[in-house]
Amino acid sequence: MTEASANSSVGPGLPAPVAEFRSVTKWYGAVIGVNDIDLTVGPGITGLLGPNGAGKTTLIKLLTGQLRPSLGQILVRGELAWSAAAKRFIGYCPDVDAFYEEMSGRTFVRTMARLHGMDRRTAAERTEVALAEVGMSDRADRTLRGCSKGMRQRIKLAQALVHDPQILIVDEPLNGVDPVGRRELMELFRRFRERGKAVLVSSHILDEMELLAEQVVFMGRGRVLAVGTLPEIRNMLAERPQRIRIRSSQARELATQLIPWSQVRSVDLPTENELSLEVHRPDEFFRRFAALAVECNWNLSSLETTDTSAEAVFEYVMAAASKF
Repeated sequence: MTEASANSSVGPGLPAPVAEFRSVTKWYGAVIGVNDIDLTVGPGITGLLGPNGAGKTTLIKLLTGQLRPSLGQILVRGELAWSAAAKRFIGYCPDVDAFYEEMSGRTFVRTMARLHGMDRRTAAERTEVALAEVGMSDRADRTLRGCSKGMRQRIKLAQALVHDPQILIVDEPLNGVDPVGRRELMELFRRFRERGKAVLVSSHILDEMELLAEQVVFMGRGRVLAVGTLPEIRNMLAERPQRIRIRSSQARELATQLIPWSQVRSVDLPTENELSLEVHRPDEFFRRFAALAVECNWNLSSLETTDTSAEAVFEYVMAAASKF
């Protein structure tokens, strides 16, 4: 056991995290790629979100051992991420294609299995398992040069899965994949999770990450800005202004009542029976509104928040980060 693995236990009888960043900073000369990152990735699906330049690529390269940190440690199952011992736990599907184009998909995956140290028989068996898992068993004899973008993406996933890793790291996996293929790949990630494994998905497709990921990591300017489920992050941002739409035949009367409230920042009447509000301290607003609605017997058709999606939360987190 290495010194790193000896220090990675999280408590008596508890397994180490699948991956762990400990006070990690990476410099590129005078430019900081990531800054003082503390992050734990456990079993399940984690979405990694952020704009270009946020530090996502640097974080992935550090985790896969392509880069070493300037400061801090990255551990994968207790082993230093750039060590050979750690790499047996990692399956990596990059966003760019780097194939031997003249090979068939099947030969490529089998070659990757052999490079993992498998004998010929084991490599052939594991290749068929991986190809079946990504839905490419009957199409894997095409040369990679002749494969569509979606097929190439599946082959990349197959080579990442061929050695049955503990953590699957996928960078923009749904790019260029048709809607049916996207659903199938999302199901693949869920099956991988159900086996007790970890998936780290870097993506800018926020609505799909909202459906897929149990945990999201928001990055900006080289820092981790927020970590948790979307509802947890929404609760963390309780002071964030929130937009609310109310439909009622008494919309104008409601507007008159609500304008003086300290929690209400703006009121708009887009239609005769619709009221649009921007409020802060939303918990206070909803408690007060509920009490008054019962007391006054307001005729309400619907009440909904309109900006609690991943996109809205992300935009707010990034706006907050720009102040640092």
